[in-house]
This record gives sequence, C-alpha cells and structure tokens, in this order.
Amino acid sequence: MNTPVADAAVATGSRFIAFFDECGDHSLSKIDADFPLFVLSTVIVERAAYIECIVPAITAFKLKYWPHEGINLHSREIRKALGPFAFLQVPDVRAAFYGDIATLMRDLPYTLFITAIRKRPYLARYGGQARNPYDVALNYSFERILHFLEQSGETCLPVIAEARGAQEDASLEAAFYRLMTQGTWYNTAARFRRLQCPISFRRKQDNIAGIQVADLCAHPSARYVLNPAQANQAYDCVKPHLYRCGNVTGWKVFPNENG
Repeated sequence: MNTPVADAAVATGSRFIAFFDECGDHSLSKIDADFPLFVLSTVIVERAAYIECIVPAITAFKLKYWPHEGINLHSREIRKALGPFAFLQVPDVRAAFYGDIATLMRDLPYTLFITAIRKRPYLARYGGQARNPYDVALNYSFERILHFLEQSGETCLPVIAEARGAQEDASLEAAFYRLMTQGTWYNTAARFRRLQCPISFRRKQDNIAGIQVADLCAHPSARYVLNPAQANQAYDCVKPHLYRCGNVTGWKVFPNENG
C-alpha cells in the first residue's frame, strides 16, 4: 500500500483521474422488482481536460439555469423534478434543459466504464457464495481500467468515489486495496501492484464535477441494460464515450443474457 506522501504525489501529479458513482443498491436479500440491477459507473478524465474543459463547461451549464454553481447534478432529482430541479415540471423548460444536458454529456471529454450486475441471475448462480455486487462490479471495472492504463502507458490513477457512509466506505476501501494487491481471476496481482491508485471519498454536497458526470452516465446505462429496445437519448449521448481498444470494451453486464 502506498504511503500518504506517495498518495499525495499521485493525487496531484497523475495524467488521469477516475470518478465512481453507482446506480441501484447492492442488496441481494431485497431485490427491487423494478430495478434488479447494481451499476458501477466510472469516468476517467485527463487532468488537463478536467481543469480546462470539464469543470468550466459544467459550471457554465449550471449558471445558465441557476444564479450560482452550487447545484449538484443528480440524475434522480433531475428525472423526478425534485428540489432545485422543480422548474423542470414546466414542459418547455424541461425540453430545453434536457437538450442542453444531452449536448453537455455528448461533448465532454471523458472515457466511460460501466459494469452492471444483474442481481437475480447472479444470486441464482452463486447462492450463498455470492459476493457483494459492488465488489464484483469493482473487479470487472478495474480489469478494464487496468487495460486502459497499460495501453496509455500510465500507472497512476487517483480514484474519487462518492461517500456512502463510514461503514460502507471502509468496506469499499478494503475491497479496493484487496483488488490492488491480489489481482483478479483473469489479471495477476503483479499487474495490479504496478499501479498507484489512492482512493478517496467525497460527499455529494462537495459538488465534485467528475462524480456528477459518472452519476449522469449510470442511470441511462442501467435503463439500457433493463430495456435495450426502449428509446434512450441519454444513453445514446454517453455510449460513444465507452472505452474501446481492440476486443476490450468498458461495458460489462454480468451475468449476461447468455449466462
């Protein structure tokens, strides 16, 4: 494990930064019939692009609709027109807002990794041996992120995750560092140990732009997994950002429809 000094150097000097957010809960004991998924959304951005493009573009978007940039772009509140998004109950305003946010998500420079765990077939396959869907999604996502970093010639990647509570954050941190030291079934520990990936947790009220981008990618991707035939403009905007390199992509659904 890195020292605090090494982590600080990575956190401020890396070429890329990663941001996590999730959609759906990770419970296997109570599965929502309408949303039987857990989705982990990861966006990776170049630090320079984050400074020069992403943060200014999101700030400008917010200032178009509010008198300050302190609003958190939260997918659920947007869809339900709650809180600071109550004005979206007006149809014409809603249409304009949705058009602008679609353009924003289409044009921002980021690379997307989506892992969806289909909880019912996952539980049916593994029963009492089933692991926390968040841990499983983390492994699948980072197998692909490992490929991305190796192809980019980089080993440093600070990870920013949305805080979910002290106990849950501690559990995720332990799973994350276990992954970094032990590897996965398909990728050796030696490959992961070359990486320096300090993880930190930020609250939603901290208003982190990268976490908001990850959030806005998560729900449309989940809806696509649940019903790929349904029109999904939001997913159409984020889909081109999915990582693709040779036969490796940033999209993973487990278990898939074929098992």
